[in-house]
Amino acid sequence: MKRKIMDQSKGSEIRSAIEELSVMVKVIGVITVQAENGDHDAHDAAFINHEAAHIPTGPFLSLCYSLLRVLDKIGPTMAVLRQDIHQNIRRLETRNESDPSAYSNMVEILKTEATDGTARNLTSCSRAFVWLTRSLDFTAELLQNLAGNPGQNMKQAVEESYNLTLKPWHRWISSAASKVALMLVPDNETFISSLMEKDESYDNLKVEMETLVSLLVPYLEQIHSILRFYHLDMLKAN
Repeated sequence: MKRKIMDQSKGSEIRSAIEELSVMVKVIGVITVQAENGDHDAHDAAFINHEAAHIPTGPFLSLCYSLLRVLDKIGPTMAVLRQDIHQNIRRLETRNESDPSAYSNMVEILKTEATDGTARNLTSCSRAFVWLTRSLDFTAELLQNLAGNPGQNMKQAVEESYNLTLKPWHRWISSAASKVALMLVPDNETFISSLMEKDESYDNLKVEMETLVSLLVPYLEQIHSILRFYHLDMLKAN
């Protein structure tokens, strides 16, 4: 895992995320097709889909690291969110490293904690997975806003993305802190420039952002479906 993350630092954050997602989307697609083609009714097929779902832990965390580096470009505004993301990544890494064969699939971790009744604990891996998913929601929404409306005010784009994806699950203290943080958001041009590789054109970056969003949004829909199945979708911050 750590070597993979180091290798990613040599390339584009957006491109690294696209590569990780391309692999994981294929895995989920195979599971879905297998479930839908089985000799079961619609309800059973949905159940099998969730039970058989495969979210490879290593690539998922690599994706989170790639998008963490995207958030770094926004600067101090993302400091609190970044710290939470990093802590949640490390929690899942620790569980995965404790038994790589048993926990190579994130869904197996959810199953284990659902069975032993610890899924809703403050330090559970299930809770960490929920918040990492929501952070990916935020990143996808932000990139979609910027790719769709390049002239949009950066502060407005961050605020709108936060309101849609993270604010509903934050307590008032977290929301208050976010308002202060918004004052430190860089301008649009500075952020976009920081995402570009040397000699890369904006048009090329825009295509990459659109490609990432087109992969990330349906992937996150699959994950949210799994979270609903394990009754984790309504968890709020404490």
